Amino acid sequence: MMAARLTPLAQSLPASVPFVGPEAAERARGAGFTARLGANENVFGPSPKAIAAMETAAGDIWKYADPESHDLVTALAAHHGVAPANVMVGEGIDGLLGYLVRLYVGPGDAVVTSEGAYPTFNYHVAGYGGTLHKVPYRGDHEDPEALLTKAAEVGAKLVYLANPDNPMGTWHAGSVIEDMVARLPEGSLLVLDEAYVEMAPEGAVPRIAIDHPGVLRMRTFSKAYGMAGARVGYAIGAAEQIEAFHKVRNHFGMNRAAQAGALAALGDQAYLADVLSRIAAAREEIARIAAENGLSALPSATNFVTVDCGRDGDFARAVLAGLVARGIFVRMPFVAPQDRAIRISCGTAADLAAFAEALPSALAETAGA
Repeated sequence: MMAARLTPLAQSLPASVPFVGPEAAERARGAGFTARLGANENVFGPSPKAIAAMETAAGDIWKYADPESHDLVTALAAHHGVAPANVMVGEGIDGLLGYLVRLYVGPGDAVVTSEGAYPTFNYHVAGYGGTLHKVPYRGDHEDPEALLTKAAEVGAKLVYLANPDNPMGTWHAGSVIEDMVARLPEGSLLVLDEAYVEMAPEGAVPRIAIDHPGVLRMRTFSKAYGMAGARVGYAIGAAEQIEAFHKVRNHFGMNRAAQAGALAALGDQAYLADVLSRIAAAREEIARIAAENGLSALPSATNFVTVDCGRDGDFARAVLAGLVARGIFVRMPFVAPQDRAIRISCGTAADLAAFAEALPSALAETAGA
């Protein structure tokens, strides 16, 4: 019997994932990691109120989740001072990016991003047949001017930018993003990924009218709120853009317990403030460890620190391999010249002590190879 045939587009795609998870890396090395510092997870975890809410909701897990996420959407709208019609909840930013690309990108449609920026966005664009156009980073920052120029040149449907940035942890002032929005080419939509926005310094968050038709902002409970495994993200934008998600989204894709946890986490801003202070302290410790070993840490507005290894990508990859061999899971930017660095997620005191112990020998081994 002949097997069902994939579409030509599906046949052309690699069977790969944007990121190799730490679990896969543990299976490959045949041992667990001492410190999990590579996935930008918030090791400090969610609010105890969120955990309690999810535990309570587990008793009703036989029920489908509210397909409208009504309570969470209403709370998010109040939190941001917008109407519920301006908020869409989805299965993490990754899930929402998939829906967004499905809405706007058909085969051959132009999409602009930065070389080395968040690869999951690229994965979705490729999956719907879009044509990716990439511009280089400038000074370890995404380059708004180059993104705008390329978008105008190719007639981009979507322009992707993360602020603060992943994978570098750098950021632009809000005024820079506001200027970018003002100069978007006609017909282009700026996909503004703000996954790390709660950690951004004052002045980094742009002021954009909620009904602006050229911008859609993406936020998440995975990072500052410590709920990466729950998969809860949300989009903020003009009501017409938000309504369009209903055309393609999985209406029963949300997890009932995750909805309850996110609602409780949003209501516990005191816990969030405490976590943000712990993240800031961990960033300082990572920078100290880097300096102690002759490396330099880039300023970061995220829950990770990019550490410049001072040489080329081959050297940085060897350092990363040395750390992984010593039980420290870390990642690195994929594209030169940013691949001269490794990226260390904020961790507990024990995590960072393990990193500090492993780094000198990993560097020495690499330098002597």
